[in-house]
Amino acid sequence: MPADPTFALFGLPLRLVKALAARGITAPFPIQAATLPDALAGRDVLGRGRTGSGKTYAFALPVLARLAAAPTVREPGRPRALILAPTRELAQQIDASVAPLAKALGLRTLTVFGGVRPNPQIAALRAGVDIVIACPGRLGDHLSAGHARLDAVEITVLDEADHMADLGFLPVVTRLLNQTPRDGQRLLFSATLDAEVDVLARRFLHNPVTHSLDPVATPVAEMAHHVLRVQPAARLEVLVDLAAAPGRTLVFTRTRRGAQRLTRQLIEQGVPAVELHGDLSQQARTRNLRAFADGSAATLVATDIAARGIHIDDIALVIHADPPGEHKAYLHRSGRTARAGASGTVITLTTDAQLADVQALTRKAGIKPTTTRLRPGHPLLAELAPGERTFVAPGAKPAVAAAPARRPRRGPAKPARNRSGAPKSTGSKPTAGAAAFSSGSGAGRRRAS
Repeated sequence: MPADPTFALFGLPLRLVKALAARGITAPFPIQAATLPDALAGRDVLGRGRTGSGKTYAFALPVLARLAAAPTVREPGRPRALILAPTRELAQQIDASVAPLAKALGLRTLTVFGGVRPNPQIAALRAGVDIVIACPGRLGDHLSAGHARLDAVEITVLDEADHMADLGFLPVVTRLLNQTPRDGQRLLFSATLDAEVDVLARRFLHNPVTHSLDPVATPVAEMAHHVLRVQPAARLEVLVDLAAAPGRTLVFTRTRRGAQRLTRQLIEQGVPAVELHGDLSQQARTRNLRAFADGSAATLVATDIAARGIHIDDIALVIHADPPGEHKAYLHRSGRTARAGASGTVITLTTDAQLADVQALTRKAGIKPTTTRLRPGHPLLAELAPGERTFVAPGAKPAVAAAPARRPRRGPAKPARNRSGAPKSTGSKPTAGAAAFSSGSGAGRRRAS
């Protein structure tokens, strides 16, 4: 294989190569170059690599190429390929990458997840699709109701299997895989290969080829890490300063309530912001992600729901407004920036009471951040987030308002569960001595352009 291979050298269909080129994609990332030969040959593949390393095309291209070359045709209710993803956002982003290429090959895709009306999904399944990109819970519902079967699946993909384990999805994933043909090809991609993922791989993958590139435990060289020691009353003002700089900023809070409150505080200070957390409807989540992607709200305030599967280019700054509870969460959150070879900055805001826990967390993550004690107006803030600060004039309506906090619940209260059927997480466990951002921040300065 040449030092700088192109997709054409892997034997992909010419229509697929042309469709990739039309999207400006001509050369594979390392994980794609490593896994494509085995996956295209029909081997089971176990791929290990961080989010943002190019895993989507690593599994999507073999799926598309093999389906296009196979003599079988799609049938009602019997998809030919299955891609499982842990979150709705990731399923949608996978489809955004796969659907245009599938169309060029005459293949149909369908996303299946909760939080939306099931009837359009049922109708599409009955009409016949080639590739189903699904969250496990809603797909399981369709199978139980008889709307689809998995006995015609030729190739199955598990994306971010470790996150599925974190969310409690592995039992339903196991039930789904048991309904696919035993001799079908299976591709499993995960940032880590912890015990539960290893059990899943050993049970369902047949003599897999393992490729381990850029695992999550390896810090990204293009990512600069800073810990800013601030007084609790100054945290909001420091955050407002950073978020008002040019470029996209992703801010993580520990709780859904903290994300709601911090979004409101930023808007009040003139920083257009939107929120993303498990209490929002699918419509609100989609709307807010779209606003963040198109720049109408350059700041997204999120719980750990956004630590995986949010593939938005050019996120310049990730801010841990609330330090995460463990090092994997830190790395996954931070991985939203410095993607695909780009550079990025990660900032953790900490009080003196939290500092020891933050230091322990970064050591475990293999990170050596630059730690600075500062107050609002410190020159380092302009270095970390350069550019002229932009604020909405007082009284002006932000480009996108914060979404409603929670939809009214109908009927008797039930245990909180996410839209795919797994127990709902409220975000990372707090570090010792940590409080949610919104509980200890003082009022920031109001500025106008």
